[in-house]
Amino acid sequence: MKTLLLIICTAIAFSAAHAETKKPEGKVYTYKKGDDYERHIEVFFPEGHDPTKAKVPGLIMFHGGGWGSGSRAQFADQCRYFADRGLVTATVTYQLAKKGKKPNHSRKRVCIIDAKSAIRWYKENAQELGIDPERIIAGGGSAGGHICLLATTNPGLNDPQDSKDVDTSVKAYLLYNPAFQSADAKDPQVNFIHHMEADMPPAIVFFGTQDKWLKGWNPVYKKMKSLGVKTTELWIAEEQEHSFFSNQPWKDLTTIQSDKFLTQLGFLEGAPMIEAADEQDRLIRKE
Repeated sequence: MKTLLLIICTAIAFSAAHAETKKPEGKVYTYKKGDDYERHIEVFFPEGHDPTKAKVPGLIMFHGGGWGSGSRAQFADQCRYFADRGLVTATVTYQLAKKGKKPNHSRKRVCIIDAKSAIRWYKENAQELGIDPERIIAGGGSAGGHICLLATTNPGLNDPQDSKDVDTSVKAYLLYNPAFQSADAKDPQVNFIHHMEADMPPAIVFFGTQDKWLKGWNPVYKKMKSLGVKTTELWIAEEQEHSFFSNQPWKDLTTIQSDKFLTQLGFLEGAPMIEAADEQDRLIRKE
């Protein structure tokens, strides 16, 4: 009997601990569908958010994965955090590029088309979600950073079923080691440099010094400088590789700086909800 009671108590304790650590899920919507597919967007709301009374800024994030893999869960933690800070946030599932006869750069087009559809859906449903469609922030990591930039600057690559009355422009970017390749120049539709303008929205960008994709960022940054873009913050993590921001303490450190960045722009108020770890001095602002 004692053994049985011990087993039951242990199970109850485990269940209670699991319940305490389980992270809340967002509300999943279908932003696009066809005969054989559905595309989903997961939306996180601030506690007590009433769409009939509040219209707050919106944040929409796109995961990485080399354009051919990954899931929207990558940015779920950041979406939860910024929802707690008062934004309506979203993380998106988009069509993944397939390997085949198409050149690698042109495979990226399908991702961008879906990203544009997701942003349009987000804006079109602003009233239901309680967001201000004129105060949308976009972001992403690695391939997701590339995708969100093209989705918000390239006038092409539109899904025929999308409403063209809704644009995909945004007011700011959160970019976590955005991925750019020299091969993108072979296809203007996926080449961000081709669509970059001097008045591009403010952006905060994070890279590790050991990230092999940093060489793809350098010409993009050089073009920004030549155009006179002055609203980009570049933060560098010493000795870190690609996707370092997914691990601690870097997830907290990049989130804190993103929070401060959005506060400076007027999207948030007050101080970050988390404190910097001891390693803060390893995240260095270069610009």
